[in-house]
Amino acid sequence: MSPAEFNPRPGSLYGAVDLGARKQALEAQAKREAAAAQAGGGAPAAGPAVIDVTDQTFATEVVERSMRVPVILDLWATWCGPCKQLSPILEKLAAEANGRWVLAKVDVDANPQIAQALRVQSIPTVLAIFQGQAVTGFQGALPEAQVRQWLDQVMQALAQYLPQAQGAEAQRPADPDLVAAEEAVQKGDLDAAEAAYKRVLDRSPKDADAKMGLAGVGLLRRTQGLDPAKVLREAAERPDDIDLQLQSADLEMLSGSAESAFNRLIDLVRRTAGDERDKVRLHLLSLFETLPVDDPTVAKARRALANALF
Repeated sequence: MSPAEFNPRPGSLYGAVDLGARKQALEAQAKREAAAAQAGGGAPAAGPAVIDVTDQTFATEVVERSMRVPVILDLWATWCGPCKQLSPILEKLAAEANGRWVLAKVDVDANPQIAQALRVQSIPTVLAIFQGQAVTGFQGALPEAQVRQWLDQVMQALAQYLPQAQGAEAQRPADPDLVAAEEAVQKGDLDAAEAAYKRVLDRSPKDADAKMGLAGVGLLRRTQGLDPAKVLREAAERPDDIDLQLQSADLEMLSGSAESAFNRLIDLVRRTAGDERDKVRLHLLSLFETLPVDDPTVAKARRALANALF
């Protein structure tokens, strides 16, 4: 079972929620820091147990940090009574955790982009983030005993991945161009990111990180300036509009709904022919490249695509 498939009770929320196409770039940062830690003879210095996160710092403080250690995300607001009951419990448990996980607090009123991206329906909402994905969560204020039980389940399920991930990353030095690409993506400089990923592929045509990164840059390019609500609404009204369906699939991928994106395009493959079918097929293949080759969602979609084509 992968972390994305883990979904303990009580109060499961979304299952796996991909936090965006930046994940593959951020992994390069994790590699660099793990390699630096090995060279220095130890792990990086522990940071604070509780941090406040904003729309501007989310990528670094939550997504990037989650590549190394689980991050528990507390989404709250000053007017929320249940939040005032839950937050002190989480802060107490974070202090007890002694660095095994970090509590990241988000005021949803002050930082609406985070709440929108995570499709938060109500507060308090708590999500466990690991390796760039929300693997489980709950809504509402729970008593300390239940929160502690939930956290124990989370950490027990993720424990098998933490040593493997840290050991594997420490053994592989970071490629300077992968680091440069990651930094460019964080700054929004997609041209520089693309150039850096291409330099890696010129040297190592099979580099998986660079392939995913380049595909992710393409996805970010195609979705720039799109209004997700408008595109998805119009796509529902015009199911035979190829371009609208491709845009909708891109937006679904960016929001973490890979299976929905794949199913949309596979259904379109079944309903098209000739050049239109080939256009849809190639677009679908480009979306496959944004995920690891052994991702079970990709494997399932490849089988469905083959059935649709033949």
